Amino acid sequence: MSDRTLARTRNDLSDFVTRHRKRLKPADVGLPTTGGRRTPGLRREEVAALAGVGLTWYTWFEQGRDIQVSESFLLNVSKALKLDDVACCHLFLLAHKRPPPADIYDWPSVHPRIQEIMDELATKPAYVINLGWDVVAWNANADHLFGFSSRDRVSRNFLRMVFTDPQLRARQPSFLNDGPPLLANFRYDLAVAPENPALLSLVEDLKKLSPDFKRWWGQPSSGEYSRGIGSLLTGETLTRFQHEMMTIDEHRHLRMIVYFPSVA
Repeated sequence: MSDRTLARTRNDLSDFVTRHRKRLKPADVGLPTTGGRRTPGLRREEVAALAGVGLTWYTWFEQGRDIQVSESFLLNVSKALKLDDVACCHLFLLAHKRPPPADIYDWPSVHPRIQEIMDELATKPAYVINLGWDVVAWNANADHLFGFSSRDRVSRNFLRMVFTDPQLRARQPSFLNDGPPLLANFRYDLAVAPENPALLSLVEDLKKLSPDFKRWWGQPSSGEYSRGIGSLLTGETLTRFQHEMMTIDEHRHLRMIVYFPSVA
């Protein structure tokens, strides 16, 4: 990268952080409002204190100096500046030239327009998953099919549901055909963040809870993969599905899975 490009990037970083610091009021972050402020926004020492970082280091960072900062530093500054997910991703891209790691967000949410799109899909079940296949949003048809709203966050993981929920398993006549392609697809996601502790913990949990998962996980992939269940019983009706996947946030690895049903 040329010196000119580096300087432009550092200037962009400085402008971005300074702009977000100046848009905040003391009351926005729980600080008392005092008189005598000659410039808008928070002071640098206030942001440094809120982020739990050194004032000198934060000042150099905001000035765009050539210093190396950690992921935890960037995340703490993001929280202190009350950056939303998009702005946090932008900060990481400016500072590290890459988006935040996949596990940087405790529980992502989707934009209201994404929820509106899913709600307008009428008869087509749709839901959004993250990199670890946690279901973070869904429409009414998907909720009717899978009962997402009745599950807590831990159990509202699509792999946990498929491999450990006996009621859902009883509704999966093609489980032996559906399971391996699902795991093959999950392997691709695990390759994005192979050291992610949440993903590794999920794999270990499922090995203990599901003999089928453990057996298939230890076998080489067949090359076939799938994002969803191929067929499902609802009462006496068997419905077969095809699936389409759309990326709705590449930095946070959020994907929308849409089911296209046909009654068998």
